[in-house]
Amino acid sequence: MSKRYVQPLRIAIQWGFLLFMIYLGVRLFLFVRHFRSGGAAPFVPRADGVEGFLPIAGLLGVKDWLASGTINAVHPASVVILVTVVAVSLLLKRSFCSWICPVGTLSELLWKRGFVLFKRNLRPPRWLDVALRGAKYLLLIFFLYSIFWSMPAGAVAGFIYSDYNKVADVRLLDFFLHLSGIPLAVIGVLLVLSLPVRNPFCRYLCPYGALLGLVSMLSPVKVTREKMTCVSCGVCSQVCPSYIPVMAKERVMSEECIGCWRCVSHCRAMGALEMKLTGRKVVVNAILFAVLVVFLFVGGSLVGRATGNWKSQIPYAEYVRLLGQ
Repeated sequence: MSKRYVQPLRIAIQWGFLLFMIYLGVRLFLFVRHFRSGGAAPFVPRADGVEGFLPIAGLLGVKDWLASGTINAVHPASVVILVTVVAVSLLLKRSFCSWICPVGTLSELLWKRGFVLFKRNLRPPRWLDVALRGAKYLLLIFFLYSIFWSMPAGAVAGFIYSDYNKVADVRLLDFFLHLSGIPLAVIGVLLVLSLPVRNPFCRYLCPYGALLGLVSMLSPVKVTREKMTCVSCGVCSQVCPSYIPVMAKERVMSEECIGCWRCVSHCRAMGALEMKLTGRKVVVNAILFAVLVVFLFVGGSLVGRATGNWKSQIPYAEYVRLLGQ
């Protein structure tokens, strides 16, 4: 498969998942409307895949799983999806961020539009860029410390089965349906910043991305440059959405690499840049990489379903109590 087709394929996969996630959100809205209308609105089953938007519930579920040996029945899909995404990052870099994540999809759309409008994308000074990137790691440390260190196993289990957590997905839905004040202003600022700056939320504020970046450093596949073939044109560094100086690297080890293949697909010298396995000899085929990203992500949900760790066991009557009030 010619490398020039990698980006159209990736973008098609991105938007396919984005549309599917919008569908999940609509299903959740219709599900909630049934209970809040007192049963007057038609009942639409809740789509459990919406729990992918609950990474904190996933972290809590992972700790409870390690402590109890079983995945909780409240938000089991959140645990399965979190573990699946980490596994994808461990094997295929942070490809979740550039192939599947809806935030990454919208952010990429905006900075590309900004490039068309302004003829360039801005990069903060190096000292500021490094300082800002530290924010997402501080957030990651905060969440990991709060859940895995300071919360006893009993407290984690108690929170998982609390009324608050049972409707965490509904609370998130309400948050976006009734955006106002400071949250609306913050999201508005991030959207505007996404025009001149590439992926500001992903790069500076996303603790999920920070976790995946650290895990992805262990990935056996990495962008590799052949010095003898490279013509030092600098295109690879220019097109990298993570501002990685690819042209100056022999093998891209950075945790900021999101496995988007932009540097490889835009390379002007045949064979100068490839995605290779550890050892720098085995070249990873682009179509195989794309298939593996989708297969592993979808496969995780299938394993969850097959093992009974996907569908929430919150009964209908409990939703009547929680949402009908």
